[in-house]
Amino acid sequence: MRKLSIAVERFPIAGTFTISRGSKTEAVVVVASISEGAVSGRGEGVPYAHYGESVDSVIAEIESARDFIEKGGDRFALRNTLAPGAARNALDCALIDLEAKATQRGVAHLLGLPPLEPVNTAFTISLDSVEAMAAAARSASDRPTLKVKLGGDGGRERLVAIRRAAPRSRIIVDANEGWTPEMFPDMMEACIELGVAMIEQPLPADSDDYLIEAKRPVPVCADESAHTSADIKRLVGRYDAVNVKLDKTGGLTEALDMIAAAEEEGLIVMVGCMVSSSLAMAPAFVAAQRAQYADIDGPLLLARDRLPGLMFSGSIVHPPYPDLWG
Repeated sequence: MRKLSIAVERFPIAGTFTISRGSKTEAVVVVASISEGAVSGRGEGVPYAHYGESVDSVIAEIESARDFIEKGGDRFALRNTLAPGAARNALDCALIDLEAKATQRGVAHLLGLPPLEPVNTAFTISLDSVEAMAAAARSASDRPTLKVKLGGDGGRERLVAIRRAAPRSRIIVDANEGWTPEMFPDMMEACIELGVAMIEQPLPADSDDYLIEAKRPVPVCADESAHTSADIKRLVGRYDAVNVKLDKTGGLTEALDMIAAAEEEGLIVMVGCMVSSSLAMAPAFVAAQRAQYADIDGPLLLARDRLPGLMFSGSIVHPPYPDLWG
């Protein structure tokens, strides 16, 4: 007989994490644990207010699936039981962890994937003053890839300062819907001049049509505009890349399907994350095996991670040990 338990956990952020929509000082996560006999699997979801989620709503969604889970429902049928989001992500990843442990197979074998290899993750520079962002970039200038959060104003100045501070790093710009169509040409020009590798979600999701005619010499990546595999065909012609996040897809099961759909359409794949612990990052690490870009630095932004956590060597993320997940 299966048993489902739910917990809320809090992880302080090292300093403050700021994007165009606001700031936060802690990561609040919901953990689902599914036990069967002596074996237990865990999954972590991050409620995201921008998508109408809260801790209470995610807990309520997980509770709504209690009978389904405790009566033996599987991760494939789960997609017909819960909508995509943090609740389904926590349960999907817990079911995968449970199955991997119960069958004593590693998660890669379970999912029919090659053996897991280390992944190079981007490191995030939070939105701040020009001086503060330049200082953060300078201290991280040995990292191969920096993901730079920008807002609506002062983007060019921030980028110039960051490029000077980290001349050798590959830069991804993430505007989190903070630009307008009127700003886009000038910011695209700045990104070209400063050697930016990719621009993530520059415009609000309801302005996607602008990108059909816009010149995109620097690839543009969908984030808030892309949640599941059902969105992929609509992105073609508007975007060049897609950011796959498990809290959007509703778990690793759908994330792998979304990556396959993106590959079929010739889109660049990034696997990203919310600010969360290594328990959320471990399944994202599995998805990142098939991505051209990985942004799974969530634990590096925390003042403390869970133990055991993922092992990082600079920007290199190593495969998770089974006692963490998988």
